[in-house]
Amino acid sequence: MGYMPIKMLWIPCVVEPIPQSIREHTVRLKRAVAIFAVLLLGPVAHGGAWDTGPFDNDDALDWVWELEESTDLSVVKAALEAVSKSGSYIEAPTASAALAAAEVVAALKGNPHAQLPEEVTAWADARSLGGNEDLVALAIEVVERVQDSSDSELAQLWSDSEELRDSWAAGLADLEKRLQ
Repeated sequence: MGYMPIKMLWIPCVVEPIPQSIREHTVRLKRAVAIFAVLLLGPVAHGGAWDTGPFDNDDALDWVWELEESTDLSVVKAALEAVSKSGSYIEAPTASAALAAAEVVAALKGNPHAQLPEEVTAWADARSLGGNEDLVALAIEVVERVQDSSDSELAQLWSDSEELRDSWAAGLADLEKRLQ
């Protein structure tokens, strides 16, 4: 507790000490910048996204790392089931990973996205769908559910941007066609 002079009176108040290290100061500055960025850019697109493509966001690329480590379709199925078995609202990171998984299914069917990352292409080329039509049906179900803005944070985030909303929706329509 310290004292602050106000018009010749000393009023007790809580005085925050100056950060003791540059690290503490840097952490506080990063938090402030992050809060400012969310407030300023939040309505434009979802965080960590630089375009509307299925792999144009941090969440999908993080999921690709998991995919690269896997030897079978279990990671793909798990990402799709995280959306399909969710009885509640779908968070944006979960939806982004599931859309990336649906793109892998389309690639396994022989209908890859034009800008499929090299790692995903290499992974898909080394495997086959093996007639697993249940996985295809699951991917279609997921794409449809992620588009529903009443159930999906990702759909809500993209719908906030008029200029990007149509591009995102067109990409999902293309994915659904490639999954058929």
